[in-house]
Amino acid sequence: MLRAFLILVLCLALAPFSAPEAAAQETQETIDRSATGGAQTLEDIMARQRGEEVAPKTGDAASNARDLSGQLGTLGGASDPDLWRALRYGSADITVSSGGEVASVLMQDGGMAWLEFRQGPLAKYGGYLLLGTLALLLVFFVLRGRVKLDYEKTGRTVTRFKSFERAAHWLLAGSFILLGITGLLTLFGRMFIAPYISKEFNATLLMASKYIHNNVAWAFIVALVAVFVMWGWHNIPNRTDITWFAQAGGIVGSKHPPAKKFNGGQKIIFWSVILLGGSISLSGVSLLFPFDFPMFMKTFDLMRSVGIESLPIYGPLPTAMAPHEEMQYAQAWHAIVAFVLMAIIIAHIYIGSVGMEGAYDAMGSGEVDEAWARQHHSLWLEELQAKDKAAPKDATPAE
Repeated sequence: MLRAFLILVLCLALAPFSAPEAAAQETQETIDRSATGGAQTLEDIMARQRGEEVAPKTGDAASNARDLSGQLGTLGGASDPDLWRALRYGSADITVSSGGEVASVLMQDGGMAWLEFRQGPLAKYGGYLLLGTLALLLVFFVLRGRVKLDYEKTGRTVTRFKSFERAAHWLLAGSFILLGITGLLTLFGRMFIAPYISKEFNATLLMASKYIHNNVAWAFIVALVAVFVMWGWHNIPNRTDITWFAQAGGIVGSKHPPAKKFNGGQKIIFWSVILLGGSISLSGVSLLFPFDFPMFMKTFDLMRSVGIESLPIYGPLPTAMAPHEEMQYAQAWHAIVAFVLMAIIIAHIYIGSVGMEGAYDAMGSGEVDEAWARQHHSLWLEELQAKDKAAPKDATPAE
């Protein structure tokens, strides 16, 4: 099931990059170059600007140029268009003094498809996802209201999270918020800030966003690892999660399903942060060190090694990819996964603040009232109380 889900997500992410191929084949079959002696036409140029692939063509014009004597120019009797076609389609024999394979790619088609995807579907559907999440939470709050305590507060508290745990959580949360804001400014600044405020202000804002995003990313990665080490074993699914989901976590209805330190809903949040955050981090590192850590071609090779030759919607997996295409795929994947995780975190922030009475105390002071613990994490509270009874009287109570 997990493998199928990941393949589906990958298909949806890569679909915009595969669309030009079919259109390109259609274009190549219909364009008549006979009037130009085999040279490319205006239709070829327009097709390339739409992101479609146009195969190199040579014809009588090129052949005749080679046969002429006394040609002036750098190529002598050879045709200049032949050289430009070779450069255009990556078949020219390029030698560079530095930069390696990356510097030898002078023209590359994938940029048009990437730009159209970034300014079109990515911005459109990503924005709808975030706005739709906010709208749904507002409707839910109006209909359900705040989840309040059904038990009377006892005045006795238990330690929910220690100082180090809270520090790691807030480092992860704070860095992710900064990354999310700066990422959104980078994507939407040209659309909504430059036209209405000024291009200069947008440029300054984007420069600041770039430095914040690139440097705060390391804090996010460190906190992500710390959170996984501290809470990973607490978030392993168990049978109590089935009961929790069956009773909708007590958020819908009046039941209070038993739960240990983390309930079923919190486990979904946790693994979403770990898996999606890890994916964002890997693609982010690839973008921070361009061309040094390519991932997508290796992923496609790995998929082929297990018998996956093509993906629904996307089609056959590519067998070669320019270094620039690797970066375009990494940036697109980075943004898609970030949008999904932002929507999940918005819901998490809602529950941890206005959505549930007493929830903020767990990460605020780290101390929660026994009544809150009994209502939302009864099994965890029982474990703490059992440890306190078993501990020697002069020992510090378990936390």
